[in-house]
Parts: sequence; C-alpha cells; structure tokens
Amino acid sequence: MQGVATSVFAASAVFVSYVLAGYPLALALRSRLRTTGFQRRWMPKTVSIVVPIHNGEPWIQQKLESIAELDYPPDLMQIVLIDDGSTDRTAELIRRFAPPCTELVEVPRGGKAAALNAGIRRASGEILFFTDIRQRLDSLCLRSLVECLGDDSVGVVSGELVILPGATQQEADIGLYWRYEKWIRKHQSRLGTVPGATGSIYAMRRQLAVPVPSNVLLDDVYLPMAAYFKGYRVIFDHNARAFDFPTALKSEFRRKVRTQAGVYQIIGAFPRLLIPARGMWFHFGSHKVGRLLLPFALLSIAVSSFGLPQPWKAIALWLQAGFYGMAIVDRWISGSTLKRASSMARTFVVLVGAALCAPAFLLLSRGRSGWNATEVQPAVAGIENHT
Repeated sequence: MQGVATSVFAASAVFVSYVLAGYPLALALRSRLRTTGFQRRWMPKTVSIVVPIHNGEPWIQQKLESIAELDYPPDLMQIVLIDDGSTDRTAELIRRFAPPCTELVEVPRGGKAAALNAGIRRASGEILFFTDIRQRLDSLCLRSLVECLGDDSVGVVSGELVILPGATQQEADIGLYWRYEKWIRKHQSRLGTVPGATGSIYAMRRQLAVPVPSNVLLDDVYLPMAAYFKGYRVIFDHNARAFDFPTALKSEFRRKVRTQAGVYQIIGAFPRLLIPARGMWFHFGSHKVGRLLLPFALLSIAVSSFGLPQPWKAIALWLQAGFYGMAIVDRWISGSTLKRASSMARTFVVLVGAALCAPAFLLLSRGRSGWNATEVQPAVAGIENHT
C-alpha cells in the first residue's frame, strides 16, 4: 500500500507543480526560442462598440465618458448598448448621457449571451469591440486593437485588464493573480494563439462572429474559439488596457466558479481543443483543463499522504496542515509578514475551491447564462454590479 500511496502522491505533486509553475516556465522558454509575430497595421475600419448591461446604473456615466474619450474617428464608431431587462435607471441614464452615435437596444431579461446576440445583430461595423459596463477604457485601446487586426491572420485580439491597487492584502493577492494570468496570456500569444479573451476588452472581425448559445457562460472564450476554428489567430495586446477596481474575495470566488463551469461548456462545444493534432491542445489542456483538475490533484495529495512511509508522512501532513491552517485562520491574523503568507494561502484555497464547485454550479444553473454580481472596492464599496 505504501508503494501505491507514494506513486499517487508523487504523480499528483508533479501535476500540481506543472500546472502552477512548470507550464508557465515552459511557455517562457518556448516563446524565447520561437515567437509567432504579427504585423501591426493601421487601417481605419468601422467599429461597433457592443456593451451588454444589466442594472448598470452606477457605471453608465463613467463608461460613456470613457467611450467618448477614445482616440478613434467618431464617424467610424457605432455604440450599441444592450439593456437586458434592467430594473434600475439604466435606460434613463443612457438616454441622458449617450453620445449621438449611440443606439440603445432594450430586450427582455434573457442573460448576457442573449444580450450579446442582440448587440451583434444590431452592429454594422467591420470590427466588433466588446466591453463591459464597469471598466474604464484607456483612450488608445481601441486604436491599438484595430491595429492588431490589420494583420490578416488575426481574427480576435484581447486587451489587458489592469486591476487598480486595493486597500486590503486579499485585494493585492487577487491583483497578483491577475498579473500571473496576464503573464501566461502574453507568452501564449507570442507562441501563436491565446485560448480565449478578456471579456471586458476585446475585438474581433464582424464576419467571424457567431450566435452565442443562450446557456454559454464564457462568451469571451466561445467567440474567440469559433474564430480560431475558422483559421484565425487569437492574440493578446498589452497596449490595449481597461481598468477595474479590485474585487472582494467572495466575489472573485463566484466569478471563478462561473469561469470554471464555463470551461466544461467550452470543452463540450469545441472537443477538438483536446486533440493533440492541433496546436491549441497544449495550451488549453495545460492552462484550462489543468485548472479544472487542480483541486482533485490536491485532494489526492492529502489522502495519499497518510500512506507514505515515515518520515515523509509526517512531513507531508504537517506541511499541508500548516498551509491550510493559515488559510482558515487568515481573517484573524494581523501583522505584515505573516498576514501576507496567510492571505495568499487563503486566496489560493478559495480560487482552487472554485474549480471544485464548478460542476455543481453547472448542474444547478440548468444551462442558464445570467449575470455575475461583483462587489468592487474601494471607491464604491457595497455596490453590486452585474457584468
């Protein structure tokens, strides 16, 4: 039995190490040895800015101001705001603050996917620029995205979401996690294609857009993958930026549960992503599928630790007890050094736990694609927004 436990422990530990560190390091090495570049080319194109909204009252004015400040020819822009059955003053504020080129599409409550489909149908531009209501846009982001689409091989280009500094250690940890994610996407892009986009800031060619199924949770992966399987690249552009407030850990947990549940849907919609003959399988399997399996590998490590020979059994159990114990007592810990360690442990456990909850969420949601309630800090603490 010790032999079996040792094998399970070792295999699980190797898998966890690969997903968290090995794959990112392999990306960095491969991108140094081989880079698939693209040609930026400024060719002015008509752009439809598509913004799906549900109860976006706290953000309408700043978002419209952000769009109005974009460094892009106004005569080439169409702004399509889709109000998905809001119960607040969303439509009223849009009519008050919207620029002249804005079209308000009011639809019955149907979820984000339905709102996006309504926006795509109304869009007339050569390029679709998708953004959410909450995030402020850098004035140069749209021009930069369109420049990337000047390369005929590029079908979708994702911008960078910059998380503003937070007031708490947990918010700082979530910001660190986002920087880690963006680092991975940058290297994936250098190697050819990113398996998805950042939903709050990405653009794609209008002719590549397909209807998003009503139950899809990750439209920002579904649409890019549809373009990828038509023969186009999906790239990451760090020059195109949007800015967001840090989120509370419980909101990040809910977002992560939806994200991981959405990955299961993407696998069902595009099973070819797992076929080794295609270049995407390495990235999608290592990054997306690896994250789904991470909690199960950690559980295997915990269970198999009891079957290890001494002294490895005691070492493994004490290390895990210390790590998970810090995560549990984090909220009662104060002080700089210890708090940084406990907060990081708690953030890691919560985000990995989200993957464990994803299958249940997918079953309980019964195929419905709704909106994610997000608490942001610190400027509007306590306000919940749907993006």
